[in-house]
Amino acid sequence: MNAPTNNLLSNVEREAVVEMRHAMHREPELSNEEWKTQRRIREVLENFGMTGAREFHRTGLYIDIQGRGVGPKRSIALRGDIDALPIQEARDDLSFMSQMPGVMHACGHDMHGSIALGTALAFHRMRDQFSGRVRVFFQPAEEAEPCGGRTVADEGLLDGFDAAVGFHVRTDILAGSYGARAGAVTNSADQFELHFQGVMSHGAKPYEGVDAIAIAGTFINEVQKVISREMPGKDAAVVTIGTINGGQATNIICPSVTMTGTIRTSSTERRETLVRRVREMAEAAAAMHRGRAQFTSHWGEPPVVNDADMVDRFRRLVIEVAGNDRFVERPSTPGSDDFGFYSSRVPSIYFWFGSQEPGKESAVHTPTFAVSDDVLIPTTELAIRYCWELLHS
Repeated sequence: MNAPTNNLLSNVEREAVVEMRHAMHREPELSNEEWKTQRRIREVLENFGMTGAREFHRTGLYIDIQGRGVGPKRSIALRGDIDALPIQEARDDLSFMSQMPGVMHACGHDMHGSIALGTALAFHRMRDQFSGRVRVFFQPAEEAEPCGGRTVADEGLLDGFDAAVGFHVRTDILAGSYGARAGAVTNSADQFELHFQGVMSHGAKPYEGVDAIAIAGTFINEVQKVISREMPGKDAAVVTIGTINGGQATNIICPSVTMTGTIRTSSTERRETLVRRVREMAEAAAAMHRGRAQFTSHWGEPPVVNDADMVDRFRRLVIEVAGNDRFVERPSTPGSDDFGFYSSRVPSIYFWFGSQEPGKESAVHTPTFAVSDDVLIPTTELAIRYCWELLHS
């Protein structure tokens, strides 16, 4: 892949970015366990004269680069997530493959964190050429609760900022190409636990009990009608029951069933309504069968919502730097990302960079996922230039 670059990184900075990517990939760490990664990032920052990095969410780090030049005093945040997944890597063609059994960077966060590092290094070196502030987050725990993005929002780490920038590798975009779209680009991800209570009786005398399995069956059949009959198709709403447990023996009417699942939608307006309707459907199914339902939900990541003006600016930049054919349109994804906590606080963009090329077609969250190093520096320099434009807008 021969992707053009903006020449915004020095040779030594480029080497540091690539080495960070390799080191993170060799020694991946799970969500909320990123201690070595945090220490490694801090050491590289300090080697380049960047002190004052602050910890957040225990295993995260952020650094402020304060401009010393003249111009608009805008504040821009950029996030690179750093956690890995509990997956055994199944590639033998990488010189830097994971050395941690059962753990790998199967979602590209080694790329994301390294792009964030390059952005911090470049703005530190160029700090006499701009006014304002760039805050770079090396965020832990995107993949699992407790989420690092929630901490960013809850601790007010975006207060006073004008914009936030996030990004993610995407396997259905060719390497060297980029994408973004206005509006919601991911779904929310709320979790629920549901307990149906019936009454035990002999399996030959179901009329003497209340069958919790019958209640659960009714709920499973009816809850999907909330999606098909009450939610607009554009919301991409999903209710998934992930686990179900109940029953004690073949000849006993089941007294209780427990389910867990996820509720997702791209709509910030109907998110609460969807969760409420799932609860009401559970309660109605239990009442129909003379049982009881106990429903609890956990508020997860909100949808990532892209600011239209920021997307337009990004599109123009990609075309200018990489060419007309390097900006591609792609649909939003039903997955989730805790960058939604950022976009719920400040105008934001979450852009995609492509990884698809021969030998690297595997989807994220799979043992054979891989991204070429050739993608790393061009994407880093695109992120730097984009943040530079935001600072001067």
